[in-house]
Amino acid sequence: MYAILDIETTGGQFNEEGITEIAIYKYDGHEVVDQFISLINPEKPIQPFVVKLTGINNAMLRSAPKFYEVAKRIIEITEGCIIVAHNAQFDYRVLCTEFARLGYTYERQSLCTVELSQKLMPEQPSHSLGKLVRALGIPMSDRHRATGDALATVQLFKLLLAKDVEKEILKSLVKTGYKKGISPKLMDLLENIPAATGLYYIYKENGDLIYIGKSRNIKKRVNQHFTGTSRKSKKIQREAFTITYEETGSELIALLKECHEIKVNKPVYNRAQKKTVYPWAIYTEKDTNGYLCLKLQKADGRKKEVLAFSGLAEGRSGLLKITQRYNLCQKLNNLEATSKGHCFQYTLSKCNGACGGNEPAEEYNRRVTEFIDNNSFHNRTLVIIDKGRTVDERSAVLIEKGIYRGYAFYNLNYQVHKIDILKNILVPMEDNKDVKNIIQGYIRKKKALKILRF
Repeated sequence: MYAILDIETTGGQFNEEGITEIAIYKYDGHEVVDQFISLINPEKPIQPFVVKLTGINNAMLRSAPKFYEVAKRIIEITEGCIIVAHNAQFDYRVLCTEFARLGYTYERQSLCTVELSQKLMPEQPSHSLGKLVRALGIPMSDRHRATGDALATVQLFKLLLAKDVEKEILKSLVKTGYKKGISPKLMDLLENIPAATGLYYIYKENGDLIYIGKSRNIKKRVNQHFTGTSRKSKKIQREAFTITYEETGSELIALLKECHEIKVNKPVYNRAQKKTVYPWAIYTEKDTNGYLCLKLQKADGRKKEVLAFSGLAEGRSGLLKITQRYNLCQKLNNLEATSKGHCFQYTLSKCNGACGGNEPAEEYNRRVTEFIDNNSFHNRTLVIIDKGRTVDERSAVLIEKGIYRGYAFYNLNYQVHKIDILKNILVPMEDNKDVKNIIQGYIRKKKALKILRF
């Protein structure tokens, strides 16, 4: 017997969340035989990002029952059941924490459909609930609400049970008992870390730096290390003695500093984090009809590349996105093997017809040049303006004549309109292929980024 459940919470610090909604479906392996669904008054405010995500607000919960009023029903419906949830470690921990506040020890076996789907469906690119059910054709409504997510998990679990013919994986993934949160030592380390963008450094007792990471929420990311079950997470949990951090405000500066510091310090658990070889690159070539074509080829140091990639698949995916974004021709960019006539995209009105000579080369080449201007640093000078560490601060990353020079933080009252002024406050950094790829990728991702060109 299984109790398939989903829990929504207030958000907040680890082991301090409160339940706002719970849905439990008792499943006998063939059909749902009982159910319990309820909003719950957590007696604490809901974090704003959770309100936006779930649609559950404080006003909705004022008249809802408190947890102690539904605790007996939860015990009864889950009695003799294996708790099943998508990311069961979270839901089961929160449930146990609520019972512990009532002085009751709640213990059940648990089973995680994330782990089960990873074992039985390794071909799936993502094992998040939303993407997984879409890929499998499972209908889903009320995403990020307990009922919708729990019902989707029921259908997913039914499919996974059918796939696990021998039931060997199912048995091996059932967990008994509950690890009661983070150890006191790790909780102390986590206490003063901010929920801000920046870098964090984890040290052993002898002072050795064992891990460097960056995150848009340092506290949340370190918490993931401390609650993770991977081999690396367990090693970090065992060896962590001190954690320091540096706020950057800007995710770009965090990425650049992380790359630099890992190269310099070589922490033992970062050994596979950065790829420093980019064997594939995009180059421009003019065809016999005068059209500028983007070609993905093996890197050639004798030619000027526009973008570089760490693998062929990454390069093809990148070139396809570029082609779509700038309304270029897949045939001219060697993404389609059609030998004669127009490309297939032309029939869908997604190509202006350069492949058949319908669009003038000058017009087509203008868009290719726009892409190159936006993504290549060839002897260009530009300043990328981004968030700072406080509301009245901004950050700046300087590229001078195609070379990454470093970054700076400045007050909003301080005008950065001359390179010489910026250089006075610049933190100098080393230029290399890695940082150029980081900057180019960030510019592609952040479409509203402010860039000053000189």
